[in-house]
Amino acid sequence: MTNTGTGTGTDTETFVSWREFLGSPYAASLTLVCLAVWLHAADSLIVATMLPSIVADIGGAALVGWSVSLYEIGSIVAGAASALLTMRFGLRRSMSTAAALFGFGCILSAISPTMPLLLAGRALQGLGGGGLVAMCFVAVGLIFPRRYTARAMAAISTLWGVSAFAGPLVGGFFVEYATWRWGFAFFGCQAFALALWIVLRSDASVARSTAEATAFPVGRLSMLCLAVVLVAFGGVEVSIPRTVPSVAAGLVCLIAFLWMDERAGDSRLLPRRPFDPWRPAGAAMLMILSMSMATIAITAFGPLLVTSIHGASALTAGYIVACSSIGWTVMAVLVSGLPEPFDRRMIALGMTVVTLSILGFLHAVPNGPVWLIAVFAAMEGGGFGMAWTFVLRRTIALADTDEVQRVSGAIPTIQRLGYALGAAYVGIVANASGLLSIETGADAAKVARWVFVSCVPFAAIGLIAMSVMVRDRKAK
Repeated sequence: MTNTGTGTGTDTETFVSWREFLGSPYAASLTLVCLAVWLHAADSLIVATMLPSIVADIGGAALVGWSVSLYEIGSIVAGAASALLTMRFGLRRSMSTAAALFGFGCILSAISPTMPLLLAGRALQGLGGGGLVAMCFVAVGLIFPRRYTARAMAAISTLWGVSAFAGPLVGGFFVEYATWRWGFAFFGCQAFALALWIVLRSDASVARSTAEATAFPVGRLSMLCLAVVLVAFGGVEVSIPRTVPSVAAGLVCLIAFLWMDERAGDSRLLPRRPFDPWRPAGAAMLMILSMSMATIAITAFGPLLVTSIHGASALTAGYIVACSSIGWTVMAVLVSGLPEPFDRRMIALGMTVVTLSILGFLHAVPNGPVWLIAVFAAMEGGGFGMAWTFVLRRTIALADTDEVQRVSGAIPTIQRLGYALGAAYVGIVANASGLLSIETGADAAKVARWVFVSCVPFAAIGLIAMSVMVRDRKAK
């Protein structure tokens, strides 16, 4: 993978067509990045489809929740370490290792006779998949010139949207016509093929950091892992006596991790002062964290509330959530050709649309009609699609030179951390407002109002951080 830098000057001022981008020398790198994203994006959806067959075969119904939690924990921890790994070992070696780790996790799950062993495989898949996605963001920031960054991000967004539909179909195919074990093996083979492709590429990988001899940050990663475990534990079975202490302890561990990382010098995992709203990179991280927390409610509780209030089928509720992925993909593709001078306006417009969609959910989920909920779901995804395509390019343009890899790798990690924290927070609100005692549609509507009201403050924080991020300043 050739490191061309982020690009400067007037080449960021012109419109970039898909024909130009796909016909450029970067097409092979784009294919590699998209395959890495596909492995991570489709995996969780395929496993969700196969879980009933897995439980029927090997048991372990009480541990099903951890099949998701362990994957997310591995993803967050690997994502946090990805920037340091790429600076130390180069992009090629780090990505090939992550792909191989994902493949070994798939094979372990495929041959597992019990649920605990399958969960160990899921943890390895999370480490490999989370590392792959974070390193893909690093690759986009380092390999592609800035004028191509938005198109590359649009391609990644498209893969996420395709995965929302293809993942369950692939999982259902293996359950119906083969076995869930072949589903894991199918993805394991793709991961090993990706690892081999990366290793055999003839061009140069990203240069290593001069901090190569620094000890690997096991202590900080353990603290981050503990923080996420505690937050995830608080959300697995929501109740105030259990969830509040668990989430509080998790937040303490998270603060401790940030404190330790800030003082780690060249071996930092995250950019300097990662949530400082007065710095461009910090404002971007704070915006991503806050907006992720603000928008997880429709995914986590939307299907349950829509079926309880409006009597919709589970399939209908599922497609309402899928509308968000569709909106994200469509809008990302439509706007991705815009040149860099449009970055600030598109980020501001996109985040404003996301906030308006939350206010829309506050009305539509309790009151209906169902089609209006779907419209706001598409609106939420569309807002992210029109902004997300330019967040990386804008952040890279304003970040310090030595922070580019850390910023790029931190973006998907902070997003997943926001989802984990947001799900636990919204779970507490839902439980406190009567989720467990719902008997009528009116009871569910009351819960819905509280759930979406609780999201508004985080959306407001995200808008404030966004306003700092898009403030007019000379890009580097």
